[in-house]
Amino acid sequence: MSKQKKIAIIGGGITGLTAAYYLQKEIKANGLPYTIDLIEGGDKLGGKMETIKQDGFTIERGPDSFLIRKESAARLAREVGIDHDLVKNGTGKAYVLVGDKLHEMPKGSLMGIPTELQPFLLSNMFSVKGKIRMLADFVLPKSTVVGDQSVGEFFRRRFGNELLENLIEPLLSGIYAGNIDQLSLMATFPQFYQMEQKHRSLIKGSRETLPKKKDRPVNKSSKFYSLRNGLQSFVDAIEKQLDPTIVSIHKATTVDHIENKTDKYHLLLDSGEVKKADSVILTTAFPVVKRIFSQYDFWQVFGETKATSVANVVLTFDVASIPHDLDGTGFVVSRNSDYRITACTWTHKKWPNTTPEGKAMLRCYVGRPGDEGVVDLSDEEIAAIALKDLEKILGISERPDFHIVTRWRDAMPQYTVGHLDRLHELRNEMKKELPGVLLAGGSYQGIGIPDCIDQGEQAVADVLEFLKE
Repeated sequence: MSKQKKIAIIGGGITGLTAAYYLQKEIKANGLPYTIDLIEGGDKLGGKMETIKQDGFTIERGPDSFLIRKESAARLAREVGIDHDLVKNGTGKAYVLVGDKLHEMPKGSLMGIPTELQPFLLSNMFSVKGKIRMLADFVLPKSTVVGDQSVGEFFRRRFGNELLENLIEPLLSGIYAGNIDQLSLMATFPQFYQMEQKHRSLIKGSRETLPKKKDRPVNKSSKFYSLRNGLQSFVDAIEKQLDPTIVSIHKATTVDHIENKTDKYHLLLDSGEVKKADSVILTTAFPVVKRIFSQYDFWQVFGETKATSVANVVLTFDVASIPHDLDGTGFVVSRNSDYRITACTWTHKKWPNTTPEGKAMLRCYVGRPGDEGVVDLSDEEIAAIALKDLEKILGISERPDFHIVTRWRDAMPQYTVGHLDRLHELRNEMKKELPGVLLAGGSYQGIGIPDCIDQGEQAVADVLEFLKE
């Protein structure tokens, strides 16, 4: 334990930051002779977590929140001393746009799956035929598919097309920005497969999963956390905790190539400098990893991974200029609707702390599967698409006070069918050829903030075990 060892973390998003923070904590607590190089290609840490302030508005360019029930993110916020800034989302009605009509999302559902039948049976969102098909879930046998299957195939078999396309698909694909007929069920929502195997009926299983009605809170409870000053403050707080005597941060620095030498890994940086490391945590997108280790051909087992491109546009108005101020926190758009926006968050209601009094802030997501080219349009063109749709849906004809467009090119990894099997095979190959090199982050096992934090924590445990051996 007396020999000095170096750990390299490539990628300074939330996964890399988490790994650096918890490694530092272990190093200090156990007096380990380790130091860390955190290498980030951009000029800031945080990856997609980015907050800007303008005219009194707090604007998220990437994610705006994280799930409360996934506890690792709130725990890390406590660790770095900003838990007092955690805020819960405002609650209210949510809507689904089907055709040209906004429908209130039926009460009593779990990710679009009915837990109470009456609201679904009374909803105008579904035809009589669609409602009957939905109820077939009670009598259909459980899946006999061996191995993985697509999200679309699974839910279509249980409920038919209407519930899938009008409600489940907008909710689930909104998370992964992908085609549900290609997304892997086991890599995205394995809990529903397990629910079906245990209860046969997803409706019955969902009822069992939720707390009994008498135990539920009277008021609709919040499901998400954000931070009072935006998620960028989370990034800044973690960075502030990193001790420069243990963690050396290298921004605007890319790794061109890594070679496995007899004693250490040699990292060739774009500056020409060579860094040495005993272990490496790779938190970057898979195509970057593949390029860095281009001399190995076993990457092919993971296939040609796909990633979709998305854009969002924030629009601000005077509340008085909106003719029909939505009584809710936003809406998602059915794939059967003729619109180019896929969802719209009424940020001033979902996160009231982000918006000055008397103002409204809407955040529209643009670019459904097959329409990813929208990210190549100009800011004005993207804003015009959102405004055209909002005028048709909500009657908003006023020009916004300002708009801000954010593009994320090839940023949403697609976990296609068989993803986890390919990942398992890849990691086995890496153990043989690149011991001590680890994969973590959004390209692999979850894209949400808590999922990435979980992967960062697991990478820390794996690195410490490797170096101990």
